[in-house]
Amino acid sequence: MTKPILLLLPGLLCDRTNWAAQCADLAELADCHVPVYSAFDSIESMAEHVLRVAPSARFALAGHSMGGRVALEVIRRAPERVERIALLDTGFQPLPQGEHGERERVGRYRLLSRARTDGMRAMGEHWARGMVHPSRVDTPLFEAILDMIGRNTPQMFESQIRALLGRPDATSVLPGIRCPTLLLCGRDDLWSPLVRHEEMQRAIPTAQLKVIEDSGHMTTMEQPQAVSTALAEWLRDSDGAIDKGGRNEDR
Repeated sequence: MTKPILLLLPGLLCDRTNWAAQCADLAELADCHVPVYSAFDSIESMAEHVLRVAPSARFALAGHSMGGRVALEVIRRAPERVERIALLDTGFQPLPQGEHGERERVGRYRLLSRARTDGMRAMGEHWARGMVHPSRVDTPLFEAILDMIGRNTPQMFESQIRALLGRPDATSVLPGIRCPTLLLCGRDDLWSPLVRHEEMQRAIPTAQLKVIEDSGHMTTMEQPQAVSTALAEWLRDSDGAIDKGGRNEDR
């Protein structure tokens, strides 16, 4: 029997390393592909690229962080092509208006300035400390994340910043999702906190929520086995994600 196609969408300044463990762990269940869109400057253009390079008409779709926003834009544009969707450590709302949005804008461009002055890896050494559980800072895992960041250029970083600052509002997309849906979040994710995923769960009729313990934002690398197990269960789910009571939350 032909294995399903699984597209794994990486986050900001991430590449295949973001999903390396899952590509290995899920190889018997799915044909895994990690699209590259690091030079695109909008979520919409990233989603169009994913749809162009997808090796089949229909596929399973998982996105981490910025990749989750891309996944939501894919399902907005071509819901008939998405067999199931997993959204990991991500969000759905646009840049906030007013002071909060301006603070985000200033903070992102300050990081870009640092990257141009000191280099991408040096910028990442400062920035990535909030990406992982505190116990993983200055560990080999943290070094692997810095290496991944360092494979990008300031030009790529600027493009992805533009994409995130101009991110579309996916609020209206959530209630229309009818395929099996997994929401996954690190318990200690400071960037895309659990409360945001609980909000998404309330909005998506088919959503299950899986909380990964002892993990920050980089769940796929911090707790690879737990993430792979959750994704394997999601891939095997043939009934959709609604349990008899209407919700299924694993906490």
